[in-house]
Amino acid sequence: MTSRKTASETIETTRSFKPAFDADGLIPAIVTDRHSGDVLMFAYMNKDALAETIGSGFAHFWSRSRGKLWKKGEESGNLLKVVELRTDCDQDVIWVRAEVQGDGVACHTGARSCFYRRIVGSDHEPAVALEFTAAHEPKAPSD
Repeated sequence: MTSRKTASETIETTRSFKPAFDADGLIPAIVTDRHSGDVLMFAYMNKDALAETIGSGFAHFWSRSRGKLWKKGEESGNLLKVVELRTDCDQDVIWVRAEVQGDGVACHTGARSCFYRRIVGSDHEPAVALEFTAAHEPKAPSD
């Protein structure tokens, strides 16, 4: 049974999935760990990547630097098994809750998360620096 769209239905209240891709045909995707909730990575999806993700149950993205579709972890074995997909209120971001397979790392550097550095500064120094977080120092690039 399909629901009828009412005059008062909006993008915020609809049950229809209508992802808002940008002018380049991309939509941001945030990936978090299903257990800890930690942010693992950020990437973009195009229509094909989103369809592959939904259809296969594994995260796919659009590589802007390589100009092609890629299945995360296909070479390293650190696949992102999708547990749940969500979209925000105006459907212009995808949230991927995933379980990292393989070695359990999501970053191509070998770190568990791509967000392994903290931005630090102080009131006394205008320069901003980066420091590694204890549990996320990178190892060696994988994919």
